[in-house]
Amino acid sequence: MSDTLPPALFLMGPTASGKTALAMELFDRLPCELISVDSALIYRGMDIGTAKPDAALLRRYPHRLIDIRDPAESYSAAEFRADALAAMAEITAAGRIPVLVGGTMLYFNALQKGLATLPEANPQLRAEIEADAARLGWPALHARLARLDPAAGARLKPTDSQRIERALEVVLLTGKPISEHWAEQADAVLPYRVTPMALMPGDRARLHQRIEIRFDQMLAEGFEEEVRRLHEREDLHADLPSIRCVGYRQMWAYLEGRMSYDEMRYRGIVATRQLAKRQLTWLRGWPGVHWFDSESDNFLHAALNLAEAAII
Repeated sequence: MSDTLPPALFLMGPTASGKTALAMELFDRLPCELISVDSALIYRGMDIGTAKPDAALLRRYPHRLIDIRDPAESYSAAEFRADALAAMAEITAAGRIPVLVGGTMLYFNALQKGLATLPEANPQLRAEIEADAARLGWPALHARLARLDPAAGARLKPTDSQRIERALEVVLLTGKPISEHWAEQADAVLPYRVTPMALMPGDRARLHQRIEIRFDQMLAEGFEEEVRRLHEREDLHADLPSIRCVGYRQMWAYLEGRMSYDEMRYRGIVATRQLAKRQLTWLRGWPGVHWFDSESDNFLHAALNLAEAAII
């Protein structure tokens, strides 16, 4: 049955693993189009700190779903899934192959498996939860969540404020734990024959080195000035999803005098390494993924061979 479905490639991996370079090689050699799967690249004006391909590269290698939101706006995994499915359908209808490239594993997961139907955010309830958190601390709210939704309480850390808030919101609005909503999720089959590919330097220390080099390169290219322009806008603040992006959160704190420049650099690099660790944790559980050492001598040849075989 799956052999009759149109092909698609998922090009996944931790930050700084070489995904963009491989995507461009695929674009040059195969009849494909690129779709970005990155929750930071969606924002306009956030270019340096997201390692967004520059304008010249994007003209040569167009990526869909880049620069589609202002930093003041939000963008959910459900919105991504709808936009990605529409883009994939257009690409397939044109007789080409969709290549989805990025590191936002939540987006890949939503696209592959679908999403449960959850209630919309309730501003009044969120304000009450955040007031309780300010008064009691997030560990106390985590304990409350554990009583109402033991499965979510066991899964989340006491410091995971964003997810604790959402899980509490869902159970208080619906009377049903968020884990039950996910369990009732309809079987949303992705109508594509997907080949998942993952990049990772064979040596974890090498990935950490690449992350540090890239962060310093961002600083040299004007990352501080980029964030300063955002900071000067009256409609942006530290709690927005855009400003919570890795690197931006630390630079924002530096601009507000809450940490030194050296601490900002250190914390930005550490946060990026932690992001890479989370991405790898997702990938290790991804069924059927094809792993490639992005620094091996035959990496490019092997990856292109697999991609060519997958689209036949």
